[in-house]
Amino acid sequence: MLKFTDKGIYCPQADVYIDPWKPVKSAIITHGHSDHARSGMKKYLCHEETQAILRLRLGADINVQSLPYGQEVSINGVKISLHPAGHIIGSAQVRLEYQGEVWVVSGDYKLMPDGLSVPFEPVRCHHFITESTFGLPIYTFPPAEEVYLSINQWWKQNAADGFNSIIFAYALGKSQSIIHHLDQEIGDIYLHGAVANVNKAFNENGYDFAGTWVNSEMDRKGIKGAIIVTPASAQSTPWIRKFSPSRTALCSGWMQLRGTRRRSGVDRGFVLSDHCDWPQLNEAVLATGAENVYVTHGYQTTYAKWLSERYHLNAVEIKTQFEPTTGDLD
Repeated sequence: MLKFTDKGIYCPQADVYIDPWKPVKSAIITHGHSDHARSGMKKYLCHEETQAILRLRLGADINVQSLPYGQEVSINGVKISLHPAGHIIGSAQVRLEYQGEVWVVSGDYKLMPDGLSVPFEPVRCHHFITESTFGLPIYTFPPAEEVYLSINQWWKQNAADGFNSIIFAYALGKSQSIIHHLDQEIGDIYLHGAVANVNKAFNENGYDFAGTWVNSEMDRKGIKGAIIVTPASAQSTPWIRKFSPSRTALCSGWMQLRGTRRRSGVDRGFVLSDHCDWPQLNEAVLATGAENVYVTHGYQTTYAKWLSERYHLNAVEIKTQFEPTTGDLD
């Protein structure tokens, strides 16, 4: 039913692409990250909590339709529905059914609850397309609640020592989960503009994230013992240096590797990812019941071989433009 083309994953019967990387007539978007949601499509379909993000990032005038989880639409006989992926707020797996054959495109996903996004929902299917960002046994992440506790303890100690705390995290998704778990009794929360804009978009769906946007006019000399949530792109900029004295931290699944932590140039690394680690990947694939598995972006060669040899699945690697690096901070 689905084909892997130079424009993206394509369903000919419905004439629709999932997360295409080139302009097409009709696109289903799994979530708002820039490697999955791109401009130039004539029509978009996404989860209802992703719609405001697409308008923020792709333009307020785009043609976008949204659906809640589980609601089905039919396009030329293909039944299409969106299901929780647990990756970030509004992230979705795409289920497509035609003449009794079921495919699921997972997009990016995780099984470990973050206390904010709707948890991953296994969807039974015949064909499952999975990412493999952390598809090696060395990646086994600690529970998210332990990481949030460690972040608060780090912030509290920094404040006691007379330092501001600067935490680098992706503006869409991870920043919101971190802010949601910050202990506001420790001190004030400040936000980079990129994070503040995403929060504002989510507030349209009823969220209420703490934090004050730090604009160019704000006097930062009086900010003491606060935590500043910002994308890593602001690292080593004058904007960051104005919060001195400060200590810095980076939140990413890549922080499990000591070498990556050393090269990041921060004082602390927190192992916090919006993707599956090795145990989660295996659990998710098996829960779908799929006999045919297509492994994309990440360690696809190794992970497809593992699925074939360990679980005797028809697993193959698929090359796409979704190729993560340690710079993605996922």
